Amino acid sequence: MADSGELLLKVTQLHKYFGERKVLDGIELQVEKGEVIVILGPSGCGKSTFLRCLNGLEPVQEGAIQYRGQNLAGAAVDWREVRQHIGMVFQNYELFPHMTVMDNILLGPLKVQKRELKEATQQAEQLLERVGLLERKLDYPRQLSGGQKQRIAIVRALCMNPEIMLFDEVTASLDPEMVREVLDVILGLAQQGMTMIIVTHEMGFAKSVGDRIVFMDQGKICEIAAPQQFFTHPATERAQHFLDIFQYEKL
Repeated sequence: MADSGELLLKVTQLHKYFGERKVLDGIELQVEKGEVIVILGPSGCGKSTFLRCLNGLEPVQEGAIQYRGQNLAGAAVDWREVRQHIGMVFQNYELFPHMTVMDNILLGPLKVQKRELKEATQQAEQLLERVGLLERKLDYPRQLSGGQKQRIAIVRALCMNPEIMLFDEVTASLDPEMVREVLDVILGLAQQGMTMIIVTHEMGFAKSVGDRIVFMDQGKICEIAAPQQFFTHPATERAQHFLDIFQYEKL
């Protein structure tokens, strides 16, 4: 729960196009240190594209993304440096299959951050123990379940010591029984005060982990509200319709 009032990220009038098609239309959002923002919305509304813009994986055409006052939408941004502060975990793990779990985790700290092997290994082992996978540190990705691979991907991102974590539908490709183990890791991060922006379709998880819910549709933010307010009394008809569809699909 954010209580510092320290502004980390400020997005102002962000616009993004794929050719002629506008996929982000005037996005505005502020994120404080320790805050957990959960982004909800129908498929294709721009949620994942927004995260990719925050991490420099997609260029933006208009607007500003300020991280601690630095405009990340500028042309001279060193994204290799920025990504050490704004980490991202994807739904498809992106682990190197020919490398062990530990080698996957240590690649960034050793090659990018030039840290000492002993210190980075100690941190990696502590993080692996936290997610219950220390005994798998010498395994290869092919030896792990989907849920285990995703937890390793989270550890790999955390071992870079980011200030903000972005999670892009990290349970979307998992079997239902594996979803819980990944969500529990993210819940633990929230309880420890990690600043996070999470795109998910897990409604119960969104309600329990988020400080604020951001509802997007057609490239725009339609509504921002506290979880209890959003899930019981959404302010827009579009959000109500979205929630009604999810309730229907659960039947």
